[in-house]
Amino acid sequence: MVKVCILTGFGINADYESKYAFETAGADIVKRVHVNDLINKKDDLENYNILMFPGGFAFADDLGSGRVLANKFRYNLREDLTKFINAEKLIFGVCNGFQVLVKMGVLPELEGVKFQQEVSLIGNASGLFEGRWVQLKPLNSPCIWTKDYKHNLEVPVRHGEGQFVVKNKKILEKIWEKELVPFIYDPDEYPNNPNGSINGIASICNESGHIFGMMPHPECHLNKYQHPKWSRGKIPAENGLKIFKNAVEYIRKKQI
Repeated sequence: MVKVCILTGFGINADYESKYAFETAGADIVKRVHVNDLINKKDDLENYNILMFPGGFAFADDLGSGRVLANKFRYNLREDLTKFINAEKLIFGVCNGFQVLVKMGVLPELEGVKFQQEVSLIGNASGLFEGRWVQLKPLNSPCIWTKDYKHNLEVPVRHGEGQFVVKNKKILEKIWEKELVPFIYDPDEYPNNPNGSINGIASICNESGHIFGMMPHPECHLNKYQHPKWSRGKIPAENGLKIFKNAVEYIRKKQI
């Protein structure tokens, strides 16, 4: 069975949209789980094979977007999360969830090193909160979540700290060398690159392709009626549903 844990609590606000996305994609069990229930062992990551960190403003983005929730996981659930990752289960972070994953140090997880931050997502270069639809160009990568995307994906962004930056040039070179960038902003210029991310990077995955994070919101474009131009017949070839279907189909085949 495909069992999905959608993290919630402390300002996460895209959990219902994310739950609907996985249900639409065919997951058998999709449950919203408060982070404290995992810490207090009222529930356990072991019960699931997909974990999602949705968008929102966890802990009001105090100390920087995603930082507090990342530390809450790092210091309370490190062993559980490590087992989850080593079992080759799937993890997805969107927007604030992406910020959590990079600041927790489970993305990009170069050379298999976990819980050591190598990249970050900082304030938008524009100095503004950006809310708009953008186009993402798919690239070759090992990412399980983005398999079979052939055309640009149109999805919305809504963030104030989405600028992808790296610790040093060597890390950026490794990310490109290992093809860990499933989507880039297309074109790589403002406003389509809404935050000034280096090289137009909108998402990254780890080397196995099991862990994936992106700033734009695929759960907000699952069908044509969610696209702002649907009534004018201008429907893009791709939407975000395939991301969730890819994950569900992978788990169903693997029976993890």
